[in-house]
Amino acid sequence: MSRMLDVSDDVRAEIGDEEADRLLAGENAPGNYDCTSCRTPGDSGREATSTVLFVGDETAVLAFAHATCIPSQVVPVAEEQLQGAVRSITASQDGSAGDGSPEQAVLGVTSGLVLIEGELQPALVVEPTSAVARPGADAGDEFLPLLAEQGFQPVADLRAMPASLPGWSVLLAAGQLHAVLQPGAAGGTPVAWWQAHRPLQVTDSWRSAANKSQKVLVLAAPVGSIGQQPREDLLRSALDKAAAEGRLVAATLPLAGT
Repeated sequence: MSRMLDVSDDVRAEIGDEEADRLLAGENAPGNYDCTSCRTPGDSGREATSTVLFVGDETAVLAFAHATCIPSQVVPVAEEQLQGAVRSITASQDGSAGDGSPEQAVLGVTSGLVLIEGELQPALVVEPTSAVARPGADAGDEFLPLLAEQGFQPVADLRAMPASLPGWSVLLAAGQLHAVLQPGAAGGTPVAWWQAHRPLQVTDSWRSAANKSQKVLVLAAPVGSIGQQPREDLLRSALDKAAAEGRLVAATLPLAGT
């Protein structure tokens, strides 16, 4: 049975005309799938579906998405991150992530531009909606100590970019934020430390800055430190206050995807 699939010219060029035609004819395309963008069920026999090809240096993985979520496209991903990245945005939320990190908490993520050393840097501000206890403990807020154990550094002020954090990255696809990835256990493939229930929209200026620098500043503070700020100047003031109070950690992460 034919499928309501869209195979973009870029995807067709990567997989070849023969494979693309088989997909369109329904030979190799699944009827039901989990959308690689929003992770809700889809049916390529009943609704417009996009083919999304994740491409590394040596590996390529084909996924499917609602056409209303993202268009058919090729998404470049670093080879060493490909398997973990694809797993993090296609697998259902099963709580699998490295031990000792606060990935089980409900994390609020806000995107914004932060002025550092005279340049606007793309930033993600992470703040839990409640205190984060250490795994196995009943109480206490261990959000910052847990992140420090992962390699995030305390920020006394925002005058300089923080150090890079090896093995971590920010996954952007079709101009939308999908996940923050951390190294897998025992150096395995990356897993999602945070992943969007639905892709997070970012502004054109944020995406442009991220694509230009290929890095994202990730700032994290305990619950009640930042709040939802309606303007970037107010966000910066809240960040400066949290830093001055010793309630802010940060790292610079590479950008994966586009």
